[in-house]
Amino acid sequence: MTSIRALLKQKDGPVWSTTPSASVYDALALMAEKNVGALPVMDGRRIVGMVSERDYARKVILKGKHSRETRIAEIMTVDVVTVSPDQSVEECMMVMTERRIRHLPVVEDALLVGLISIGDVVKHIIEDQRSTIHHLEDYITGRR
Repeated sequence: MTSIRALLKQKDGPVWSTTPSASVYDALALMAEKNVGALPVMDGRRIVGMVSERDYARKVILKGKHSRETRIAEIMTVDVVTVSPDQSVEECMMVMTERRIRHLPVVEDALLVGLISIGDVVKHIIEDQRSTIHHLEDYITGRR
């Protein structure tokens, strides 16, 4: 089983984040610029929440608020589900499925060390299955 630590090593680029005092508009602009669907909300290196496009749709647009005047602290999810870098990809997939979430902050010693998305997990599983199929084909055909 592959650990989240190994999966994070394969990802390139920083983890984009926002702060509780940022405007929803600024967070949305960052998400659009970086092509991500959610951002950890940070106080220094500690995660204090998560904000997603879904939060925007449900807590700003549908409530008639304005994104330039609304602060992230007003709409962020504060009960953040996190995982350890030593958990397996399979465990994280189960958490994402059971909790119906698409982004999981990876926390070690109470500090954010990465972020995985459902896309990262699916990509890993597909690559793992391809590798297994290739090994089985080699074994069956004697190319081993």
